[in-house]
Amino acid sequence: MELKKELGYMDVFSISSGAMISSGIFILPGIAFSKAGPMVILGYILGGLIAFTGILSIIELTTAMPKAGGDYFFIVRTLGPLIGTISGVLSWFAICLKTAFAIFGIAGVIGGIIYGSNLDHQTLVIISSIVTTIFLILNIIGVKIAGTFEVILVIGLLSLMGIFIAVGMFHINIDFFTPFIQIYDVVNNRLELVSSGSPFTALGAGVIVSTAAFIFVSFGGLLKVASISEEVKNPKVNIPKGMISSIAVITVVYAVTLFVTVGVLPGDQLANSLTPIADAARVLAGKPGYIVLTIASLLAFLSTANAGIMAASRYPLALSRDKLFPSFVGRVNKKFKTPTVAIISTGLLIVGSLLLPLETLVKTASAVILMTYVLTNLSVIIIRESNLSNYRPSFITPLYPWIQIFTIFVFTYFIAQLGVAAIESSIGLIFISLAIYFIYGKKNSSKEYALLHLLIRITDSLKLGHNLESELRDIIHQRDDVELTEFDKIVMEAPIIDLKSFTSLEELITLQAEKFSAILGKNHLELENLFFERENEITTAISGFTAIPHIVLDDIDTFHMAVFRCRDGIKFSEKHPQIKAVFLFVSSPKLNKLHLQTLASIATLIKDENFQKKWLEAKDENYLRDLILLRKRKNRKNK
Repeated sequence: MELKKELGYMDVFSISSGAMISSGIFILPGIAFSKAGPMVILGYILGGLIAFTGILSIIELTTAMPKAGGDYFFIVRTLGPLIGTISGVLSWFAICLKTAFAIFGIAGVIGGIIYGSNLDHQTLVIISSIVTTIFLILNIIGVKIAGTFEVILVIGLLSLMGIFIAVGMFHINIDFFTPFIQIYDVVNNRLELVSSGSPFTALGAGVIVSTAAFIFVSFGGLLKVASISEEVKNPKVNIPKGMISSIAVITVVYAVTLFVTVGVLPGDQLANSLTPIADAARVLAGKPGYIVLTIASLLAFLSTANAGIMAASRYPLALSRDKLFPSFVGRVNKKFKTPTVAIISTGLLIVGSLLLPLETLVKTASAVILMTYVLTNLSVIIIRESNLSNYRPSFITPLYPWIQIFTIFVFTYFIAQLGVAAIESSIGLIFISLAIYFIYGKKNSSKEYALLHLLIRITDSLKLGHNLESELRDIIHQRDDVELTEFDKIVMEAPIIDLKSFTSLEELITLQAEKFSAILGKNHLELENLFFERENEITTAISGFTAIPHIVLDDIDTFHMAVFRCRDGIKFSEKHPQIKAVFLFVSSPKLNKLHLQTLASIATLIKDENFQKKWLEAKDENYLRDLILLRKRKNRKNK
């Protein structure tokens, strides 16, 4: 069962933005400042710029394949079910880890209000479980409700951040930016400045890169849009627009907010703070300022948690659809059109993630998100080089393949910068993924993928069907909200014959009349005569390239068509000696509407200025069928 398309541009922008602007700005700046000092501002900007290069490939893949599971769906169709299982499980865990981080923040704020300094870890986990349950219910009820909630949260959050920035700009202390690099560590049970320096040194270069790698989890929300893309209206427009505007706005908000925070909080206080923005607001406006920014942080955590559960739950759904997870995981609730089991299992994983240490949580999530970016950029290279005809993204990444190569190199370096613990945790998740694949997925799932098509270009030893191309064709119809007509259904069933040598109209009609006679129970000579009489009255060659020989029989109530291609040409007459495309059909007066629809659809097809070139270059009968089914047409309007 398909998921309902209910999300528009503002939903996409809000889900992406809300998933980013939470722990990335309300908790991490203090930890990141202790490792870099004011240089942390440039680290966030660099992280945003690199995230932007990374999402270009994700946008391209998402507009080509807007399906639940996002990056997992691209990767399994590109690199196969083994790598796809690893990618899907890793992405599911990564977004759950990031969501757990946000829920941890929500529980901390609520628990602090209720219990004050008496808040212990067990109570924190209980509150987190309750919060998770509320979000699970919200997401089960419907994606539109969850999306609207997300829009409200993000608008409120950005408004409060705007007030903080506007007030803080008038209270900046430039002295707090010197030295620009400040590195803190625990000395005698106290956090003290242990190293400092200039950004224009080897130390500066290393600090900015390591900081960007550490805080990169702040930009992980971009993957969430890919995961829920199947539920986006007009994905060709709303996904690129929503994701690009989101990364631009949030990078600017991060940079300016950090500039204000560094400018109003002394370095030793900022390096020791787990609530840096709220602490800066306290300096600016006392307790009221602290309360307002605490509310803003709560809104941020709420938006991340909501978007996180919404996006993360689509991974087990997608894995289940591909038979890499048990089928019951992917069941869609008939009333709410949401994947109930996938949402509940995601909630359980999030609660379990709360048991991990905070820094391990951040680094593991960052490492997994970086791996996903590497695989998606590799996927673009492979799928483009595989020459799949039905890979038709509406957004094309510029500077191919250099953007992809740059992103793969930089993100791999970022992973190395995160340290051994993060890499070990990621390897552990990979082993879990491998176990799932070899125990369950391998025997249940068999997918054709783009890498095999690429290998065909290198060797002739591989023979593939048309399954992946057919799936991509169906995805294009879903993406463009195309309503298949009766003509499309005829094309799905019609024989398509690729004639290998020059022939004549007489030979063609004789060949097909015999086949029609067996279907219709009529004498083939009678059918031949009717076709020849029709052709003698007025030629059915509508151009020097295309012809539509057809007859109408009073005593039938069915419609049958055959399609022919002949690169060498079919001689219809002296005037039309080399017809390359023939649509030959038999109809009934009772099916006049279908008859006219067929003529109109063929006319639309051949009006495409590239039709003749595509027709001659199509690899085989399957690609000819796709060419007809993917003709330009009017779309249904999204409501």
